Amino acid sequence: MGTALITGGSSGIGASFARALATRGENLVLVARDTEKLDRAAAALRLEFGVNVETVSADLAVRADVVRIGEILARTDDPIDTLVNNAGFGVHTSLLAEDTTPHEHAFDVMCRAVLMLGAVAGRTMKARGSGTIINISSAAGFITMGSYSAIKAWVRIYSEGLAVELKGSGVQVTALCPGWVHTDFHDRAGIRKSSIPEFLWIDLDEMVEDGLADAVSGKVISIPSKRYSALMFVARHAPRNGIRWISGRISSSRAH
Repeated sequence: MGTALITGGSSGIGASFARALATRGENLVLVARDTEKLDRAAAALRLEFGVNVETVSADLAVRADVVRIGEILARTDDPIDTLVNNAGFGVHTSLLAEDTTPHEHAFDVMCRAVLMLGAVAGRTMKARGSGTIINISSAAGFITMGSYSAIKAWVRIYSEGLAVELKGSGVQVTALCPGWVHTDFHDRAGIRKSSIPEFLWIDLDEMVEDGLADAVSGKVISIPSKRYSALMFVARHAPRNGIRWISGRISSSRAH
């Protein structure tokens, strides 16, 4: 059925993509920093689905590691048919902070790595005439909550630009823009989840299935669930001063 490479593939959204693709018979290449967690995830997937699972321990903030992952994407033997650029984390640091290191780290992992891996995957898949690139953006990219919103907006616009360059090549590019999903992402980001209304949470596995279905149907922008589609329509068309006000209220309510 093919092979999918998933960054951040051992937990959260990446792990859900791994299960969904393994269910379809896809072999997997899982990329993450934690070797032990990768090995456990790979063993469970092999046992449950009977697929081949390759693991690669890498830090996508390190350019040399990104280049190493790019070499896997460029291979012609056992080619990568699907790239899921998922690795990421929340940025809970003020834009006024004296230490900008958290923002720089986020740019490296969620912009530079996405750009580099998308480029090599796009070239390789274009030469082959087929392939799928799914970049994980976020509903946060439609509002204005610090550098995380800016980064996820970049991922969405970048994906649209990549789709333009690959139009007619047989390569599908989709930016998946989920809202709040139950994973350990928010705990790691230091976000107070109790402040988020229950109706804004969406099921992780359903979100991934929606994203995969949208990629198959040729959608460049995927916004899972009808309620988030409606909310993002409002975010796209509402006055920007209103969006900034709402963003400020969300930011203040979820802070510790």
